[in-house]
Amino acid sequence: MRVEIKFAGFGGQGIIKSGIIIAAAACIHGGKNAVQTQSYGPESRGGACKSEVVISEEDIDFPKVVEPDVLVVMSQHAYNEYVENVKPGGTIIMDPDMIPHEVDVKNAQVHRIPATKIAEELGKKIVANIVMLGAFVAITRILDANAVKESIKENLPKGTEELNLKAFERGYEYGKTLSKS
Repeated sequence: MRVEIKFAGFGGQGIIKSGIIIAAAACIHGGKNAVQTQSYGPESRGGACKSEVVISEEDIDFPKVVEPDVLVVMSQHAYNEYVENVKPGGTIIMDPDMIPHEVDVKNAQVHRIPATKIAEELGKKIVANIVMLGAFVAITRILDANAVKESIKENLPKGTEELNLKAFERGYEYGKTLSKS
């Protein structure tokens, strides 16, 4: 089993942190091998960024994502750049409020998660990435929810655990409703 995941958006959305959380959940709490790589523009906020995670039961001999099984996308620019590269039969998880212009995607399941709106309802737009992680776990079932929750607690600033775990749960519940249909 080798699963390639790409998180993409713009700086300040927690894209890099999402990849770190998922990779740590896979290897530290999930008993799998994982590697995470990242790239971002020279701007710290607002520039394009991506985080790639490879999860495998076997040794990982190549750490880059070639053709993502899962694309988690949170900006129009990232959507435009990566949507056509998803593996046939793959999964796209996107925030429709951040991506107003979609193309007709063939050969991939598309799940629309209003992560930014849900995060705003929780009082902090900054947790939209964690809402997306909850939906990602519910939809893909690649990782156990408890493994990801532990990774969230370990990889985010102390004092933010309650809000972030609430954001994860909201995304998870939303994702569960979509994965049933």
